[in-house]
Amino acid sequence: MSYNASILNDDAAGSATAARQPALTGCPWHDVNEMLQAAGLRPTRQRMALGWLLFGKGARHLTAEMLYEEATLAKVPVSLATVYNTLNQLTDAGLLRQVSVDGTKTYFDTNVSAHHHFYLENNHELVDIPDPHLVLSSMPEVPEGYEIARVDMVVRLRKKR
Repeated sequence: MSYNASILNDDAAGSATAARQPALTGCPWHDVNEMLQAAGLRPTRQRMALGWLLFGKGARHLTAEMLYEEATLAKVPVSLATVYNTLNQLTDAGLLRQVSVDGTKTYFDTNVSAHHHFYLENNHELVDIPDPHLVLSSMPEVPEGYEIARVDMVVRLRKKR
């Protein structure tokens, strides 16, 4: 079985599909409520508060610890476990995209479109690769009974010495 380079910018399996498109207004609180309901998630106080922190500032890349710190500074009463649970629920619902940089660092991306990332090793920052036409010249043979769900390319960068 052979795959062409276009897989890099296509989600083969797609993300979780919502029952309806959210009616976004530009008001972060209203929009988070709409996004949660469209994804089939109940808009609890904690999900609303964390969603407001996540989605109210545009496209972002956050770890659970970073969001927990923001929530603490904003006086949102949540535990780190609740932050992890909420991030995983939002990811499962297709509202976030999980990007693993290495075995110990996982970022959650509010931009769920097909795109790739630079990881800046010196300051532990994940940024979008701006080129939407990035291609991989060939894909590996996929074992019988499996299909490629998504390709996540993370290019690690460090300052020149």
